[in-house]
Amino acid sequence: MEGEGVLYICPTPIGNLEDITLRALRVLGEVDLIAAEDTRRTQQLLNHYRIKTPMTSYHAHNRRKKGEYLLKLLDQGKKIALVTDAGTPGISDPGYELIRDFIEAGGKVVSLPGPTAIMTALVASGLPSDRFYFQGFLPKGAGKRREVLKGLEHQQGTIILYAPPHGLGGLLEDLRRVLGNRRGVIARELTKKYEEYVRGTLDQLIEWVGEREIKGEFVILLEGASGEAGQVQAPWQGMTIAEHLNWNMEKGLSKKEAIAVTARERNIPKKQVYAESIVKK
Repeated sequence: MEGEGVLYICPTPIGNLEDITLRALRVLGEVDLIAAEDTRRTQQLLNHYRIKTPMTSYHAHNRRKKGEYLLKLLDQGKKIALVTDAGTPGISDPGYELIRDFIEAGGKVVSLPGPTAIMTALVASGLPSDRFYFQGFLPKGAGKRREVLKGLEHQQGTIILYAPPHGLGGLLEDLRRVLGNRRGVIARELTKKYEEYVRGTLDQLIEWVGEREIKGEFVILLEGASGEAGQVQAPWQGMTIAEHLNWNMEKGLSKKEAIAVTARERNIPKKQVYAESIVKK
């Protein structure tokens, strides 16, 4: 880039305003502009620490137009701090697009360490933390959600999901149906006054959710497939493509969903599975 602009990836607290580094406070006070996913929420943080740096919004709905604007400012040598609603930018938010575009333009990106709900929940969950898989938010549609979960069935590392409060019981039931009655943890309202970890099997977690009004923000963690389970042959190995497809459909997936899952499990194109389904009709 022509200028010497710098894009700072600046984590902010996920709840408790004290969970911010001295370096992050300095950067937020020194940059020319703060690009915030939610300016109202970020304003509360800035007011708390008496930071007067101007802000602009950068979120999923304006990311293309505002991204072009921010790239022009960076090209002019401006220093911009990118912040999300809470936690580290680029995780389950559009921040990664701005970061990617700035890197491709030859710009300098500086990533600050700091809060993230993923790691906060993982290290306190009691589940293995030497290997983990972050899925983020699952699709809203039941069919697509089951399809994604099928792809996690043999994942050996701890599985981490984000979940909104509405529909939490249904999500847990889908996890139980597809992945079995594994051990899991619900991490709720992390770093806030009503922080809570609920540990147990999925059956127990489903019962817990059914007994109360659900509020707050949630991280769901599940144990991965056991080492032994991950080392043995998958049940579909030895089947033909058509048999594999039928096997997935017998689990309740639609033909379209089963084609996608079968293709992913066999690491082959979906059109190859579809072709076999026509031949074997």
